[in-house]
Amino acid sequence: MLANKKRWIASILVVSLILGSAFFGISCKDNAVEETGAITEEVEEASQTEESSENQEVVAEERELYIYVSVLDNLEYFYDHRLGLKLAGEIFDVDTEYVSQLGMDIDLQAQQIEQAIAKNPAGILTFGSDAGLIPVIDQAVSNGIPVVLLDSDIAGSNRTCYVGTGNYNAGLMGGKKLAELIGGKGKVAVLTIPGQPNLEPRVQGYRDAFIDFPEIEIVQIVDTRNDEIIAAQGTRDAIQKFPDLAGIASVEAGGGIGVQTAIREAGKIGEIKVVAMDRSTQVLQAIEEGIIDATVVQQTALMPFYGVQVIRNLIHNPLPISSDNKAAGLTGAPFSIDTGTIIVDKDNYTYFVRDNLEE
Repeated sequence: MLANKKRWIASILVVSLILGSAFFGISCKDNAVEETGAITEEVEEASQTEESSENQEVVAEERELYIYVSVLDNLEYFYDHRLGLKLAGEIFDVDTEYVSQLGMDIDLQAQQIEQAIAKNPAGILTFGSDAGLIPVIDQAVSNGIPVVLLDSDIAGSNRTCYVGTGNYNAGLMGGKKLAELIGGKGKVAVLTIPGQPNLEPRVQGYRDAFIDFPEIEIVQIVDTRNDEIIAAQGTRDAIQKFPDLAGIASVEAGGGIGVQTAIREAGKIGEIKVVAMDRSTQVLQAIEEGIIDATVVQQTALMPFYGVQVIRNLIHNPLPISSDNKAAGLTGAPFSIDTGTIIVDKDNYTYFVRDNLEE
């Protein structure tokens, strides 16, 4: 009887211990799960934050910078340079920077290129103003920064590529149009900036276009100094000196604006035929009014756009033209790209009127 009672009490104690252990075990387990879960969430959040930060750093490192050092920011012509660079940045998902000046100070441009080199960009684009830029262009290339010259080339530099108008062909095209307008004979004045690398070939293009017209004579070269007022005065002088002047050609943008002022003042509208250069608002208005007969228009926005693309191809899509391009003396880029020109006159000028001009 006593043994049975002892066994019963022992059973009660065992059950109590088991139930107590179960109760406290579950409670501890629940607390442990909650604490572990909280810690896990914190770790995951920290890990995600760190990973996000690392990704942002990688993205920042991968974004490439392309700097265009330009000139003559007062000319409407360079609006299209800005446009082409902006579109290149958007389409290729790269950073772009446009640096310019109001005039064409070669020393200032060289300083701006040096400042661009200091930023170690993926590439530099610049207007080939003068041979005085050769040292700084070569410096950039020796530092491993490709340099693409736009609009005007510089012979003798180590530039990677030239992208711009085939200037001789532009002059040839304008010369043929002017010869047609004056009936293949007469005296002609040409407005230019003597010595500027991109303009000399245009003037030669005009000369060669007139070879087939022996009765056409270039009687005066007018130095516009890239100033509309000076261009207007030079045109007045030419008209006074040659009252029978049949035609005027301008191979640079500012000249066409000055020409129309002089022709209007002289009462020679329609009498003197004019072929200008580029598509400024004033030139297109003068075509509408019949003061200017035609203008040679460049596909300017293509210049910085293709300039960026050439450099990006060198970086991301190098072609094995040889077993060792550098040792073989190959750049892996085209030597030059002609972006082309078109004659704009009363038949098509409305297509070239800009709706908005950005600052």
